[in-house]
Amino acid sequence: MLNSGLGGHIGTDANFTLTTQTGYSRADAKPTTGQSKMQLTAEEQAIYDGKHGELLQKAIRTVVAYGELFSANRLVDLGGAPHMAMSWGTDAVEPFLKIYKQLADAGLKTYKPFTADPKPMDNENLDPGPKKRAIVDKIYDREDELQEVNLRLGMRSKDDWSCVCYVKEMGNTPKRGDYLAWSESSAINYANSVLGARTNRNSMGIDMLCNILGKAPLFGLMTDEGRKAPWLIVVKTTKLPHPELLGSAIGLKVMEAVPFITGLKDFLGEANDRTSGWLKDMGAATASNGAVGLYHLEGITPDAIEHGRKLLKDGYQTYVVDDAELKRVYDSYPNLWKDPHHKPERVFIGCPHNTVEQLREWGDRIDKGLKASGKTAVACPTYLFASKYVRDAFQLKYPDVAKSLTDNGAVIALNCPMMYLSTPVEMDEMDVTNSNKTRVYTKGRFFLDDDLVHIMVTGELPPGA
Repeated sequence: MLNSGLGGHIGTDANFTLTTQTGYSRADAKPTTGQSKMQLTAEEQAIYDGKHGELLQKAIRTVVAYGELFSANRLVDLGGAPHMAMSWGTDAVEPFLKIYKQLADAGLKTYKPFTADPKPMDNENLDPGPKKRAIVDKIYDREDELQEVNLRLGMRSKDDWSCVCYVKEMGNTPKRGDYLAWSESSAINYANSVLGARTNRNSMGIDMLCNILGKAPLFGLMTDEGRKAPWLIVVKTTKLPHPELLGSAIGLKVMEAVPFITGLKDFLGEANDRTSGWLKDMGAATASNGAVGLYHLEGITPDAIEHGRKLLKDGYQTYVVDDAELKRVYDSYPNLWKDPHHKPERVFIGCPHNTVEQLREWGDRIDKGLKASGKTAVACPTYLFASKYVRDAFQLKYPDVAKSLTDNGAVIALNCPMMYLSTPVEMDEMDVTNSNKTRVYTKGRFFLDDDLVHIMVTGELPPGA
């Protein structure tokens, strides 16, 4: 369903679709009768009855009520470590800050130290200019307050902001089978699909309460049945498709349902450091252009390796994606710029954050493009987004590429490009991106990689754009 609130112009922003926002399909959701009662352990019942304090009682009663909406009959203990989506400190999150401060003042912490999504701004590396900066600083005037309460509740450190918490450099990598209560859609998608962990698409607030308790309700993508696929996606492209474009096509078609994807094994091989960036970006697009919380890749992802096509539900639907279909999807993207032919103001690479290997790939790609044109620096300001840990690891592992990236005028920024472009003073910037997630939630224009290099090198839109 298109985003009717914005005239259908910003893809299928999952916040405006008729989905449950949990990864639990609306088609499978049953109305509650008000009579269901979750089966609690003795320990859980004691918390529910208030024997461990009023705050924990409120927390578990909220989580139980949430679970019962989706017919969960019990809670499960969480493993791995938490990851939180809320990373912007504004008056809009005042209700959350109030609750979080109450929890922190009582000395409560998450069951393990947690990581969080990237902050909206990084003025050191991506400065919008003094006028815009002054306005944005007023919008995000509670950022320090959010960081302070997060650290009290168990956030690992003031540097642990990234939407790709699961990469080894970040160190928050769940194991297969771990139950989680995460809320960042792209991280949920990767954890479920590539790592084989189990989490629903939780809302902010619910994630913190679950992670304070160390428990979450068992339903949806956390169950064997909920991880089965009602869609078979047959990829018949002539080469490895662009991950963001393929993910967009799939998300637009299946919305929040689980897709079982075939036809990529010969292109990708297996899930490893080389392919993790591709898998991350493809999944993120399914999660933002739709509301997909889990996908299976035949012969590649762990559930698909173990169970194969037994993961397909009876009566599954089939969607064939070939070169023509990808072109149709790409051509359907709107141009939301005030001046549709204006020179791009900035190039944004990475949403979700880049991996070490993606930084290397883009460093090489930019350098090659500049040398082929006889130029020594990018003509359009170019920003690659990554966590501090990934940036540092990239500079250590590939010092020559890192130096050439800097010499060529590109910058590694630590914030979230999508949120950067979501403020009233920045949303009309005419920026381009390789991220379908950024395209969905902002007015940024999506371009394929070769076209982005052309923009970086020349400062101009590609012919015909």
